[in-house]
Formats: sequence, structure tokens, C-alpha cells
Amino acid sequence: MAVLLKRLLHPPRTPEALGRPLGRREASLGTHAGPAVRVRFAPSPTGFLHLGGLRTALYNYIFAKKHGGSFILRLEDTDQTRLVPGAADNIEDMLEWAGIPPDESPRRGGPAGPYLQSQRLALYAQATEALLKSGAAYPCFCSPQRLELLKREALRNRQTPRYDNRCRSLSEAQVAQKLAKDPKPPIRFHLEGEAPAFQDLVYGWNRHEVASVEGDPVILKSDGFPTYHLACVVDDHHMGISHVLRGSEWLVSTSKHLLLYRALGWQPPRFAHLPLLLNRDGSKLSKRQGDIFLEHFAAAGFLPDALLDIITSCGSGFAENQMGRTLPELITQFDLTRVTCHSALLDLEKLPEFNRLHLRRLVSDKTQRRQLVGKLQALVEEAFGSQLQDRNVLDAAYVERIILLRQGHICHLQDLVSPVHSYLWTRPAVSRAQLGAVSEKVDIIAKRVLGLLEGPGMSLTQDMLNGELKKLSEGLEGTKHSNVMKLLRVALSGQLQGPPVAEMMLSLGPKEVRERIQKVLSS
Repeated sequence: MAVLLKRLLHPPRTPEALGRPLGRREASLGTHAGPAVRVRFAPSPTGFLHLGGLRTALYNYIFAKKHGGSFILRLEDTDQTRLVPGAADNIEDMLEWAGIPPDESPRRGGPAGPYLQSQRLALYAQATEALLKSGAAYPCFCSPQRLELLKREALRNRQTPRYDNRCRSLSEAQVAQKLAKDPKPPIRFHLEGEAPAFQDLVYGWNRHEVASVEGDPVILKSDGFPTYHLACVVDDHHMGISHVLRGSEWLVSTSKHLLLYRALGWQPPRFAHLPLLLNRDGSKLSKRQGDIFLEHFAAAGFLPDALLDIITSCGSGFAENQMGRTLPELITQFDLTRVTCHSALLDLEKLPEFNRLHLRRLVSDKTQRRQLVGKLQALVEEAFGSQLQDRNVLDAAYVERIILLRQGHICHLQDLVSPVHSYLWTRPAVSRAQLGAVSEKVDIIAKRVLGLLEGPGMSLTQDMLNGELKKLSEGLEGTKHSNVMKLLRVALSGQLQGPPVAEMMLSLGPKEVRERIQKVLSS
């Protein structure tokens, strides 16, 4: 058995691994033959889904769909002390909100379940037992106090803390004696010999000599729960994962995982480590920022497509970076061999512009526009409620007209219920004195506007209104056209700034404009 284990841990080294590393683009993705593509997104429910997690999930999703494969959500909840209530549901909710729902998950089920690691403890126990029998793993009886002293001593000597593998050399008799006192010790994996080289689909050929820099890692804790290293290997094997696309922070752990695969006699998947998603200044995205969680963006009115667009536009994996790509376009254009090793710098200040672009695209689609009308009706009801003097403003035709006129000018649908647009839903309280402060010719201007609206067979268009409004100041000595527009804007909205007056009139409609102008004249 020891000879067999040695062969498993010391496979023949490839000439490529010993000589010139093959370039990334020389490596096959391994998607043209063999088993179907199965990828997984495996977050820990110790927090809600944030932009970094969304990007990893998205790359897995589009890779799976590009190759006709399956996208799996697996929740790594083995660290029971750090679980956040509601996080598991939030992760799946946000993937569905983003339009990249998993094919298999804790909620949806599937043939490789269960999809919560805490419900797969028997599999980890079986794998651990196999490693113990082969001598590739051993029980560790070191006390927490001793491990802490080792750590402090290493730090004092400015060394990387590592376990000294003390329990690796215990005899069978010593192990039996200690098991009588401590029947459930943690289990460590025996790191032995040179780590295998592997060809990462992003970073090319790699080898990390984990045995020379790390102590033997714990793979099964005394409570029966696995650590990440064992759990991910066991689950990826039993779930038939063909490709592992995960963050580059796991690149140095891959050699350790490959040693586990070999010790267990399993074929490993292909690995592709994705570069980090960073802030624009190069700093790490922090969960403490609060505003990187998907819930924040959803509540602020950002569209899922805008988020998917910006986190792919700032990185790599596509022939060119461009704004406005939809999810089907991302799937079509994605090429894993185009993913570079450079970190992706995310400029969230550009997100409103991305959102404006995608909102305009939705408005241009009749079916999507109807959905936007319903959402805006709900937003108006929520924002103004009992303040609505005329509930006809909730009429679908009116709401749709507002959306069509304001498209391209707003970044979020919520913008249309902001104070600057409140005049669309409620009538402003404007006094004659306010208008008199703008121009003393209030009556003349108001009557001219009323006459304009009452013309026989008059069909209101923005171009026609712009032309007619320019004539309003003709013959009004000492009155600038800009003052006439300012007066009308105040009369219609109660505000000094806002959309063009012609658009305001077109939005409100002739009847409402007449009522607001007449109200000013009678005040």
C-alpha cells in the first residue's frame, strides 16, 4: 500500500512541466470530448452575495451555457460558527434576480444532491477513512495550546506559521493509546514529496511545493465537519464537476487539492483561476463596504443586466470591451482563453451610465416596457400614495408616455418619482407672486399658452411645441424668451429646473396643462 501511495503522490513529471511551460492558449479547454461540462459556484453562506461572488458565478454560468453544460450551486456551510442567518436564501435569490439561476441547487435539487455540505458528512467520513487506511492521513492529538505556541514562535521568528507534523510519526501503539483518551481527534492529510504540476486554463503551468512551506493540513475536524480542502475535492468528484472556475486566491491551494485527488485515486477536473475583481484604485473589494452586496443594487433600482455588463466589461474573456452586452451576447462572445491574469478594476461610478443604456433597451421592447409601466405605477403609489390629487396619473397610457419621453434621460426607473419629477404625479402649489417675480407679464404669457393649446385640430408634438413656444415672447418688450420658459416651468412644476418645457407639456397633456395655467390665473 505504501508503494502504491508513493506512486500516486509522485506521478511521472511531464517534459512540459520540467521545461518550457506551455502557453495558456496552447492548452485545450477539454470541452470537445469526454463528459459533459459541469461547473459549480460554491460560496460560503457566511455573508450575502456581493459583486465579487456574482462575477465568479457569472463566469461559471456563461461557460456552462456556452458549452451546453450545467451550472451548479453548492453551499459550503461546514464552518457552522460563521453562518449568517438568511445568507443561503439570499445567495440563491440574488442569482435568480441576476438572471443566472443554477440548474441544480439546494432549492432546486438535482441528481448530485444534497447541495449543502453540512448534509454530506458521510461522504467526507468515507474519504477520510480511505486516506487513513492508505496512510495518506493520520489523527492529530496536539492540543490547541501547543498549536498556538507553534504559531507564536513562528511569528516571533518572522516565519510563516506551520504545523510541525509531530503526530505524523506516531506509532500504531501510540495512536491506539491516544485514541482511548481522545476518540475523535482531527485528521490531517500527509503532504509528501513534490507537488504535481498542473496546467491552469488561465495562469498556465503551475506547481506549488506545499509540503516544503506548509505543515500537514487538517482535512476533518473533531466535530466531523471537513475543512475546505477535503470538502471541495470530495464534492467536485461526486458531483462530476468537469471544470473548476474559481478566484485566483485558490491557485496556491490547487497543488494540495491535486495531492488529495491522487491519494484518493480520482481524476481531477480542469482548473481555471479567475483574476480578482478590485476597486478602481486597485484596492480589494471589502464586504465591510456594504454597497457591494447585490441587495443594495437591487434596492437602488439597478438592472441585473447592467451589473452583469459592467463586471464583464472591466475584465477579460471577450474579444473587446464594450457597453450594452446582454446575457445571451455574453454567452456567445465568452472565450475562456481570453481571460488574462490581470485583475479587473471595477469603476462603479460608471454603473449609472450602464444602467441608463440597459433601461433604454428595455423601454424599446414592448413587452419589457409593459413590465416597466407596472413597476413605475407601484413606485408612484409607494412614493406619493394619498398625495395623489388625480389617480388618473396611474393610468397605464399616461405612465407609458412618461417612460417613453424620459428614456435616455434617467438612469433608474426610481428617478421618475424623485422630487424633480414630482410634478408628473402631483400638482404643485404655485402662487401668483412666485410667477410675478419671474415676469410681470404673467397674464399675457398664460393666455397665449392657453390659446396655443386650444387651436383647432392642434396635434401636440415636441417639435411643434418648441416652435410655438419660441413665438410666445414676440411682442413682449423687455421679456426674454428664457424668462418666458422659466415662468412656464415654475407654473407647471413649481421648480426652476427640470426637463424642457415642451416635454413637460407633452408629458402632462393639454388638459392638465390648461388646468395648471388657469389655476395660476385665478390665484
